[in-house]
Amino acid sequence: DTQRPTPQLTVHRGRVRKGRIQLGDTVHLAVDADSRRKTMHNHSATHILHAVLRKELGEHVRQAGSLVAPDRLRFDFSHTRPIPEEKLAAIEAHVNRHIREDAGVSIQESSYEDAIRHGALAFFGDKYGDRVRVVKMGDFSTELCGGTHVHRSGEIGIFKLPFEGGVAAGVRRVESFTGEGALDLIRSYEHKLKEIGNLVRSSADDTVEKVKKLLE
Repeated sequence: DTQRPTPQLTVHRGRVRKGRIQLGDTVHLAVDADSRRKTMHNHSATHILHAVLRKELGEHVRQAGSLVAPDRLRFDFSHTRPIPEEKLAAIEAHVNRHIREDAGVSIQESSYEDAIRHGALAFFGDKYGDRVRVVKMGDFSTELCGGTHVHRSGEIGIFKLPFEGGVAAGVRRVESFTGEGALDLIRSYEHKLKEIGNLVRSSADDTVEKVKKLLE
């Protein structure tokens, strides 16, 4: 992992595969390419999700926390009410539309003042120096960010949003999956539906009606 606790300090966290580390040693660092690629997908999807939430729910939406991992993303944001199922479906569809646009992702450095003046969003809790890194996706997202990203939005593949809930007063949370993680989630749903169909001796298309009749 790579973190920047202050603008002047970059910290690498890794695992020693061979030998021991001593002060002054020269070491070889190798990036876990598969983990990095999945993290890129989820991180870039977080930027798209932030833009879509502001579009669908209103510009009061601001990031209040996030987790970007290889297997999933979590995004906390300012909003006072639960999001109805139909609105969640619209948000998921909107994010996937931006992914299918295959929009270019550009990364540039500028002064903090210029970036904010040109509409860049600053992430919560981050400390910025005089020079900042601006990540722009198509014409729908511009944010200050020091993290790893895809080159085009289409690389994300697919986005699934299965969870939304409250974490504090005025703060909501969504958890989502992209790419292979999203496909794994869909496959698990399909497997569960098939299992339920087998239990009630029904095809997938008729399972809901069969379960309703059994409950009645």
